[in-house]
This record gives sequence, C-alpha cells and structure tokens, in this order.
Amino acid sequence: MAVMKIPQVFLLFGNGWIASQIKELLLASGKTVITSTIRTENREQVLSELDRHQATHVFNCAGLRGTPNADWCEDHQVEVTRSNILGVLNVVDCCFELGVHVTQFGSGCIYDQDEAHPLDGTGFTEDETPFYAGSTYSRSRLIAENAIRVYPNVLILRLRGPMAADLDQKNLVTRLMTYKKLINIPSSVSVLSNLLPGAVLMAEHGETGIYNLVNPKPCTNNQVMELARTYIRPALAWENFEVEDMNKVLKAPRANVTLDASKLVSKCKELGYAIEDSHTALEHMFIEMRNKGM
Repeated sequence: MAVMKIPQVFLLFGNGWIASQIKELLLASGKTVITSTIRTENREQVLSELDRHQATHVFNCAGLRGTPNADWCEDHQVEVTRSNILGVLNVVDCCFELGVHVTQFGSGCIYDQDEAHPLDGTGFTEDETPFYAGSTYSRSRLIAENAIRVYPNVLILRLRGPMAADLDQKNLVTRLMTYKKLINIPSSVSVLSNLLPGAVLMAEHGETGIYNLVNPKPCTNNQVMELARTYIRPALAWENFEVEDMNKVLKAPRANVTLDASKLVSKCKELGYAIEDSHTALEHMFIEMRNKGM
C-alpha cells in the first residue's frame, strides 16, 4: 500500500526584506508559502497560525534590527526584547510542541574580534561559545540563540552584514553608499542572493543546528564600495576613519567579526549547492544590480 506523502507547507513569520526574498525563492520552486504578520511574542497567535495552515516548515524572519541602524534598538529596548527574545522563543517552542521544523535567522554579531580571532583570519566557528553583548541588538540575539540552541527541531542561521541585488533600506550596500565616512577593516558578509538558496535547501532537508550563514573570506567596506563604483555608481566617493572615531558617533559599539563558513560550505556541497567566496558573490550581485538598471 502506497504511503501518502504530506505536502510541504512553508510558513513565514515576518514580511520584511529577507522574508520577501525567501518567499520569492520558495514560490519559484512551486512551494506552498504563507506569510504571517502576527506578533510572534503572542504565543496563542503563533500556535493558531501553525495549526490553521498545517505548516510543515517555518522560517522565522520576524525581529528588530533597527532603522536606520542598530542604534534605534538602544532607545527601544523593551520592543527589541519582546521581538528578538520572547518572539523567537515562542516560535521555536511552539514548533517543537507540534513537531514542526523551524529555521531561525539570527546574527553573527554575538562575537567580537580578539587575539585568537584576527579579522583577516578564518574566524569564529559554530562550536565556539558566543559572548558579545555590547549593544542591545547583539545582547538580544545572544540571549535568544543560547536559549533555543538546545531544541532538536531548529536550524539557526547567523547572518552578518546582509546584502542583496536591490536598494532596500535594510541592505548594507544601500546604507554604505549613503555614508561619507567608512571604517575599512575585514569582516564577514552575507550575500543573500548566493546564500538564501542554500538556506532554503537546508530547511527542506530538515537540517538542524547552528550555521554561520556568511560567504567565505572576509572583505572590507572599501572593497564593497569599489565594486559598487565599478558596476553601478561611477561617481561614488568616501573617506575612511578609525573604529574609535566611529564609536564616538554611535549610541552603542558594533561587533567587528569574521565567522568561519566551512561548516556551511560543506553542508551545502553535500546537498548539491555551491557557496561562493565573498568577492565572487559580491561581484555577481553588483552585475545583477547593473543589469536591473540600479
């Protein structure tokens, strides 16, 4: 007797920049996708959405990063705590109760460089204990990850400096092009046009655990802007300043970090997908932006 296969239903919490890109990828592959805009800190609403749509997979993209940048979080600490900690715990725990796989998008800004991890090195691996809580945003992501990492149904994907082939205000490229001064130190970046197909593939296969969702090899802001100038903004100009000078104009310091992408590269290769190094992925991204007339 043939066994009936349960159809996959992908439920997205959040309808922002990253969620919209994931939705586009899923729809392009013929998946059933539902976007929910409920408040994830409301447990009853989360359970209701999971039951109503009979979700088999969840992508939790809900959360607060701050607009125009993470300094916003310093003045909205309660909102950030409810969304980035309570909301994350609710989604993962409710999915656990119902036997649903959940992909949680977290942050790599829960480490900061130290003597053992120079910025031009291979960076922190997923096995190393995260510790950085120098800003409200980083602290919320650190607490949330430490709380949910014990759940067997969760795939945690850490982003760092996300970029894509658009001009969304959440896109790091968009923000960098508006700044007159930039720091110029190596750090990890997440080129979403290359990474998100791999993330979707991992979720479809029910992978769990923690992965640094970044492209191999760190890059600098100058390298990003030089590519932007080459492909889409010939008149682009900027100056450099030191981290100490940048911190003087911020409400909270930023985590400067390089993450090891070896685990991600290996897993995606196993699933038949190639993760590009940061320079290659960025060049492809800017070529796509140029072709779109941006």
